[in-house]
Amino acid sequence: MAITYLKKADKTPETESAQAQAVVTEMLSRIEAEGEDAVRAYAKTLDKWDGPILVTREEMDARAAEVPDQVKEDIAFAVAQVRSFAIAQRDSVRDFEMTMSSGLKAGQKWVPCNVAGCYVPTGRYAHIASACMSVATAKAAGVKTVVACSTPFRGGAMHPYVLYAMREAGADVVMTLGGVQAIASMAYGLFSGQPADVIVGPGNKFVAEAKRMLFGKVGIDVFAGPSEIGILADHTADPEIVAVDLVGQAEHGHESPAWLFTDDRALAEAVIARVPELIETLPEPARDAAFSAWRDYGEVILCDTREELVKVSDDYASEHLEIHCADLDWWTANLTNYGSLFVGEETTVAYGDKCSGPNHILPTKYAARYSAGLSVHKFLKPLTWQQADRGASKELAIRTARISRLEGMEAHARTADARLAKYYPGHNFDLGTPVESIS
Repeated sequence: MAITYLKKADKTPETESAQAQAVVTEMLSRIEAEGEDAVRAYAKTLDKWDGPILVTREEMDARAAEVPDQVKEDIAFAVAQVRSFAIAQRDSVRDFEMTMSSGLKAGQKWVPCNVAGCYVPTGRYAHIASACMSVATAKAAGVKTVVACSTPFRGGAMHPYVLYAMREAGADVVMTLGGVQAIASMAYGLFSGQPADVIVGPGNKFVAEAKRMLFGKVGIDVFAGPSEIGILADHTADPEIVAVDLVGQAEHGHESPAWLFTDDRALAEAVIARVPELIETLPEPARDAAFSAWRDYGEVILCDTREELVKVSDDYASEHLEIHCADLDWWTANLTNYGSLFVGEETTVAYGDKCSGPNHILPTKYAARYSAGLSVHKFLKPLTWQQADRGASKELAIRTARISRLEGMEAHARTADARLAKYYPGHNFDLGTPVESIS
């Protein structure tokens, strides 16, 4: 395989992980020990917020007056798109019941989690769309209680547009909290009194690490880190559009990788020249974020064939993957690792980030090799059940007793023995050799 790096990253998504782990470990330990007092202290120190944590329904309604009508309309559109896609996802799975054998029925029932925590970051930017993506999807799944958290905006109360989006998407409890303290509060049920069963939502490296460390105590959406974009482009691609889209995702943050995979050297060189020019035209803080992201994490990889491009792209497992190539059907049929796919020049990642419908909370750091992004299924549990009549219980008991004793599990076997003794007194069944004590 002939692969040439025309631009190689100086850092990887794992470069900054150690620092985040140390900080988050200390914060979670303190919050677990001190509870709400520790959270309030972190909120004041880190976010300059010492106001109320819980946002009342009356405050949400009152602050809706701060939202212009056009913003309300745009948020309503985004919520409707996300909700419609999530409902279609829910309809794609079904409860079922089947007869396994005479007298034995088994089935599956999809049951939503009771409490979901949805984190909406509001640091460098006010992520209105993230409120739509997480909260609306959870409610479409049928989650009874959705607890939503977002950071105080620049030292003040929560951003009014983010708050309005949470309200419109259906949040039941809203808290003005950001970062690790928000994730921990949702996990432990602080302030709300309702510990989350699952926590979802994007965030910085500290938020991602907090979710990783709490996984097990709660479910999480994906193991995620800074936003990523990969673009597959051939000679048919427009270098200006490719460069614009790379910069469009690099503005997410200083550690957001932007990757171009191509078999066209002229295109690659044009993009390499154009990206810094586009970054220079951005306002702050986007310019600083995009500059660092492209300098430290940006890569341009030149391959000889489209088969090589597919292999490289799958190895990177980009969170967002755009295809700017001829024969789009071939690419979609052969690519396997990505968080979400954006097919053709007319479809940019920003559409998915904001309002097109499929969820924008997606796996990063190569996790797309084994997991997908947030969907309605993340809030649903496919619970199984079974029911046997006495006729079916007879055969199941005999086989269960024998298999259990072969495994050395005498107590298991005796649960089967007891039923046979009750339902078929006086019968002599071959139930295997009882397990003897091992000295």
